Amino acid sequence: MKKSTKFLSILSCTVMLFQLCILGASAQNTNYTIISPYEDVVWSGDNAWGAYKGTLHSHTTYSDADVDLPSMVKEYYNQGYDFLANSDHGVTGVEWNKEPAKVALYTYQKLLGNKVEVLTDEEYSGIISGSYPLYDGTARNKGMTCVTGANELGFITLTKSHVNGYFLPSNVGNAWDGGENGYETAVAFIEQNGGLSHINHPGDWLETNKNPNAVNDPANIKYFGDILLKYPSCLGTEVFNERNGTTGYDRILWDNLLMYCLPYGKNVIGFSNTDAHFFSTVDSSYSIFMMEENTQENIKETMQSGSFFAVTRKLRGNDFEIGPKESFDVINNKDYDVPMFTLLETNGHTITSAAENASEIQWIANGKVIMKKDIAEGETVTLDLDQIEGAEDFLYVRAELKGDGGMCISQAFVIDDGSEHLKFEDNTSFVDKIVFWFKSTRIYVIFQELIRAIA
Repeated sequence: MKKSTKFLSILSCTVMLFQLCILGASAQNTNYTIISPYEDVVWSGDNAWGAYKGTLHSHTTYSDADVDLPSMVKEYYNQGYDFLANSDHGVTGVEWNKEPAKVALYTYQKLLGNKVEVLTDEEYSGIISGSYPLYDGTARNKGMTCVTGANELGFITLTKSHVNGYFLPSNVGNAWDGGENGYETAVAFIEQNGGLSHINHPGDWLETNKNPNAVNDPANIKYFGDILLKYPSCLGTEVFNERNGTTGYDRILWDNLLMYCLPYGKNVIGFSNTDAHFFSTVDSSYSIFMMEENTQENIKETMQSGSFFAVTRKLRGNDFEIGPKESFDVINNKDYDVPMFTLLETNGHTITSAAENASEIQWIANGKVIMKKDIAEGETVTLDLDQIEGAEDFLYVRAELKGDGGMCISQAFVIDDGSEHLKFEDNTSFVDKIVFWFKSTRIYVIFQELIRAIA
């Protein structure tokens, strides 16, 4: 009897210990914090932040665009933009009434009869203050901020390994040709000169039109991820670019880069830009920055914090889980307003959202859709991670709005479980470095184009 009692006592203790271990593991797994890029945003009330429309990547006849600088600036102004960074190839942007550096390569613009000029002082003053009249003669009464120091490196546009640098000194980066050596050379150059950067339209370099699954190739993910980890000033990648002709799958690459970089403590910011060379693409892909005030300093801080949204008006359908399954194109269609978040607030393990001009919201975690819901105008929707199986293993969650006017996506909400971050070490093999370098050269690009022509 005593032996039996002793056995039952041991068994009972064992069961209790097992339950405590399970509960302890469960408590540990759910002991995480949602870090929101929109934590400081004031969404409503007298002190509500503004939602400012802008692009950080655009061109003029100072490099390879078809539109001169005054005309391009005025077109953005008339289409309701609140800020603009002119980032000509190998030409560091200055105030729009000042002459930027002239690069010999682009003297062909004048040979073609294109204007290469700047705004008058009066035009510049009127545009940044909002007093300059719109095309119809009415006053806009809202200024457009000139973001200086932007440059798309390098200036030989035939290569595809393009990087946008920001807040560079006006005498830095002009006619810079390091792009022949790949993305990293440009990113390192920008960091050395005190600027910020992001990788431009990676899908073009990866040739995802020919092979969409290139965005899931571990070698490609490692290549871009290592650059992001090695250089703190490289903030992220473009997820939308112009009409998304070569970048239709860059959101999927972004998800993969988030999963690659977050264990090291590096968030990856998703940028959206018009990359306009013509008037027709000014209404294509752009950003909405949430800021207290529309200033260059606030724009710089918002780029780093990620308190903004990426918008596109055109995107191809695809078979990847996150979609969209059907293509849409409402560029220059004024009948449809873009979907936009009007609220994104966190509380514990929940994120509450509201939106306008949207018919659907989907939440994505670790590259998978975890919630999709049809929504009405202004409807409040709450994502409760405690109700999502496996949420304790998420590295991030992010939201996408869809509507008749296009798509709007949030930045990533980081799931922080308090684990110590990994330490980055560059272990890329010599052979891989040579391969990725060669894919960034003009010779390689010319070879690609010749193969296409023959095909």
